[in-house]
Amino acid sequence: MTVLRPVRAGNAFEETVERLLQAIKLGVVPPGDKLPPERELAARLGISRVTLREAIRALSDAGYLDVRRGRYGGAFVTYAPPQPDAGDLRQAVAEMGSDDLSDALTFRLAVECGAAQVLASSELTEEQRAVLLRRLEEVNGAAIEDYRRLDTAFHLSIAELTGSTLLATTCADARSRVGDLLNAIPMLQVNLDHTAVQHRAIVDAILSGDPDAARRAVTEHLEATAALLRAFLS
Repeated sequence: MTVLRPVRAGNAFEETVERLLQAIKLGVVPPGDKLPPERELAARLGISRVTLREAIRALSDAGYLDVRRGRYGGAFVTYAPPQPDAGDLRQAVAEMGSDDLSDALTFRLAVECGAAQVLASSELTEEQRAVLLRRLEEVNGAAIEDYRRLDTAFHLSIAELTGSTLLATTCADARSRVGDLLNAIPMLQVNLDHTAVQHRAIVDAILSGDPDAARRAVTEHLEATAALLRAFLS
């Protein structure tokens, strides 16, 4: 889980809340699942267990987590993205501002194209190839209620498989900036069918070791998403 990376000591509590909330909203930890054990999570974030407990308590109070005690206890994710709604999309864009939206989409395009190019230029192991194909199969066969979470996992896996923590972190940040917008887009079967073909093109280019084709495939896919956003905003 790249998003659960070490935080800076000066803002430990605030950044811990940010990391956990990003993992929850991106679906890295799905609804109903629990966060990693306290000792493991504190070590991963580079914080004290006291700070971690404070952050978990804050997210529990805000309705994102359900903390259960006992042998089978833990911090369980209770947050679920709202149902897609064009009205919510317009509100989210209004709150963001058109300039910030354009900037966020450009940022995402740049980093995800870069990740795909880097991965396509790499000598992939059989394990890496298997991970990428599994993520593709999961998202293209996803039920509607799981689609956005598995779509996020697919996109983030490309950056994570490069082995660059900075690149994976940046791609996660880029996805987070547009996450609420993507969640608000109504699900259209025709669009999902087109998206499945685009996902396959991205994977085929990466597995073929063709960086230029990988960049073009990601560009086509993300520009189609941006066009769909604009369509529901018009």
